[in-house]
Amino acid sequence: MSDHSNINDQTGTSTKPLFFKVVSFLSTLSGWCSAGMTLIAIAITCQMIFVRFVLNGSTVWQTEAVVFLIVAATLIGLPFVQQLRGHVNVNLIPLMLPAKGRYFLAIFTYSVAIITISMMLWFSYEFWHLAFTRGWTSDTVWAPQLWIVYSSLPIGFGLLILQLLADLAAIVLKIELPFGLGED
Repeated sequence: MSDHSNINDQTGTSTKPLFFKVVSFLSTLSGWCSAGMTLIAIAITCQMIFVRFVLNGSTVWQTEAVVFLIVAATLIGLPFVQQLRGHVNVNLIPLMLPAKGRYFLAIFTYSVAIITISMMLWFSYEFWHLAFTRGWTSDTVWAPQLWIVYSSLPIGFGLLILQLLADLAAIVLKIELPFGLGED
C-alpha cells in the first residue's frame, strides 16, 4: 500500500484504517532492519578485508556472517519493497485493458501472489522449526545456531503476505487504483 492510499471520511480529513497503519509500520520497520543488516554486513566485510590483508590474519566467522546478513536483509526487506512498489514493474497488459479489466487483473495477481507466498511461508516455517527442534548448527568453526539464521524466512514471507493483503484490500476497497493507473 503506497502513501497516497488514504480513505476520506465525511469531515474531509484523510484517515487510514488501523490494519493499513499497522502493516505500513511493519513494512517500514522491515525496511529499516534490512538496511541495518546491510550496513552491518558492509562493516564486517571491511573488517574482514583489514584482518586478511593488513594484519595478514585469518577470518573465522566473517564470510558466513555476511552471507547470512545479506540473505536475511533480502528476505526481511521484501515487504518494504512491495510497499514502495520498488520492484521491476511491466504495465504492458494493464495499459491495454480497460479499467474494469485492470481491477480484476490486479485482484487475480495479488491473489496468486498471496497463495504462492503462503506456500513459501508454510515450507519455510517447517524448515525453521526443524532446525530449531534438532539444534542444527552450520558446519563451520563458528557454528551458529541455524534456527536463528533461518528465522528470516518465515519472518520475511509472513510480513510480505501482510503487505500483499493490505495491497489487495486497498484495491478491493477502492482506496488505490489497480496498478496505479487511472481511467482510460
